[in-house]
Amino acid sequence: MRKFLLINVLAAFFFTMSCSQSAQPAESQSKGAAIEFVTTEHDYGTIPRGGDGTYEFVFRNTGKIPLVLNNVRSSCGCTVPEWPKKPIDKGEEGRIKVSYNTRITGSFSKSISVYCNASDKPYVLVIKGKVEEPEKK
Repeated sequence: MRKFLLINVLAAFFFTMSCSQSAQPAESQSKGAAIEFVTTEHDYGTIPRGGDGTYEFVFRNTGKIPLVLNNVRSSCGCTVPEWPKKPIDKGEEGRIKVSYNTRITGSFSKSISVYCNASDKPYVLVIKGKVEEPEKK
């Protein structure tokens, strides 16, 4: 009787383990979306106060299903991101436009978090540079 019970317990254990192991790859494959950025950092260098503080981060959906950008947030209100609200089909490109307020002088380094269906963690983009007062004539 003990052998019968032991065999049933072991069979249930191995069955449970085999099911849980096969479910993990299926979950990761079910996502199927993937994002690849051309670059994740942009250095404006030195720009004049009131100058052009916009930059577009280019990305491509390298996954198997449409890529959906759920949210894009900046680390402060001086940086405003704009992103596509419609799904990006596999193989297609998209752009995230970032505008920095160049009326604020001094050095800056800001991060932009991209939340999408390709990962549970956000992708981080960085802009940096220095805004200087224009030279007086």
